[in-house]
Amino acid sequence: MISYAAFWETLRRSHESTYSLIRNHHISSSTIDKLRKNKPVNTTTINDLCRILGCDVDGVMHYIPSEEDQPL
Repeated sequence: MISYAAFWETLRRSHESTYSLIRNHHISSSTIDKLRKNKPVNTTTINDLCRILGCDVDGVMHYIPSEEDQPL
């Protein structure tokens, strides 16, 4: 499972907010909702968030092994 808990921590430490991401950086409210619910987002969005927040990918997401992951 991909967890976006790191995103919320990075966002909290930054000068940005969900409002500024939506208003100033054109991140959709549906993307913010996906991040809240640990739903999949595309790599372009991850790239944009890293650029906006000035962080590496681990500042946005982490992989956590889960029994709920789909079988391979």
